[in-house]
Amino acid sequence: MGVSLSRLDQTAVPELTTTIRNAGISGAGGAGFPSYAKWERAEGVDSLLINHQESEPNFFVDKWLGRTHTAALAALFDALLDRLFDVIVVAAKEVDRDEHTRELEAATDATVYQPDELPIDDTETGVVFAYTDDRYEYGMESVLLRIVDDTVIGNDLPMDHGWIVQNTESIYNLYRTLADGTPVTHKYVHVDGMVPRHRFLRAPIGTPATELLRAAGRPITELPADAVLADGGPGWCFSIDEPPDRFGIRKRTNCLLVIDAETATKHTLGGNRINILAEYDRSEHEMETEPTATITPEYVRIPMITNAAFEGVVEPSEPIVEPGDRVETGQMIATPSSTGISIPHHASIDGTVTAVSERCIEIETDDRVRATRAADDIGTGISYWTWCVTCGSHVIPPLDEPMLDPTRYVCSECR
Repeated sequence: MGVSLSRLDQTAVPELTTTIRNAGISGAGGAGFPSYAKWERAEGVDSLLINHQESEPNFFVDKWLGRTHTAALAALFDALLDRLFDVIVVAAKEVDRDEHTRELEAATDATVYQPDELPIDDTETGVVFAYTDDRYEYGMESVLLRIVDDTVIGNDLPMDHGWIVQNTESIYNLYRTLADGTPVTHKYVHVDGMVPRHRFLRAPIGTPATELLRAAGRPITELPADAVLADGGPGWCFSIDEPPDRFGIRKRTNCLLVIDAETATKHTLGGNRINILAEYDRSEHEMETEPTATITPEYVRIPMITNAAFEGVVEPSEPIVEPGDRVETGQMIATPSSTGISIPHHASIDGTVTAVSERCIEIETDDRVRATRAADDIGTGISYWTWCVTCGSHVIPPLDEPMLDPTRYVCSECR
């Protein structure tokens, strides 16, 4: 994949940026902006902010990663401090400290700031844990920078003020790329709302919404007629326009949320953002706080742009595979566009490419391909007028009528 963690201290920024780009890393916190475009400016910044807020009440990915992958994150922080940054600030909610972040604090020998001690001192170095009050808006990077560092970015980018901002899952993806050479092929995702159970799942990129709904006990046949599928959490989500079997999860998808249409319409704000935070009742479901299953879909639909809202600034990837091609998990199937900001995409399952367009690549597992072919082989295969060799009747045979003899047709009455 390129640069490794062990030689990061000897690596030039352009080489690191290329590695991040080739891995297909996008912001996993919801926006899905290609990460390499931030890291291209790494030489001009001295601070990294890890957005560990996870403000949505039904999200647990970042908290779980920080708690269970402590050694990996600590190793990455050490390497980044040696090569690029003066300070790495992990901004988490104070209410999550005892359960989720104390081990990472200890592993990184971090300096700790309580909410009433912020902003941090501008002379800080190394790893700093900046704990905030539990407020939803602190999950927004512009607000978080103001609270943590007293930096007001206005319409600027964080890099214009000396900061790169990433959420914890994005940083963990960077670790996996540098440590193992692994591109982004899977996403941690929740399922919640009008489903029998809240789920925390690991799923291949492009997994159809139908598979996630089924895992949450709500097969598509049992979805209420007034149900709206949304991509995001209760406080910040957007309705999904595609049918559930055509919507494949993106690298930015944190949650598939099922909402009733009336509630969604009532709480739709500017930019079509849906905010049902005031209506959301966390007590309705027992929450899964760690991944309990890895989804193994029969097919995936991998979009060529992670967040279509950025199109024009971010360009869709360009497919390099064709229908019929065999692919393996991790194999590059689309390269960055030659213009604009763009990243590659990789196969998230082993299988056969069955459809390619400018917007999406579909891959099916071998079992599904064989089943489809078997279904196609069932029946006579005759779609024209023929006659029964026994009684002489002139018919167009039903397509699902079995062909007992490949050279002669015998109608059902004469069998």
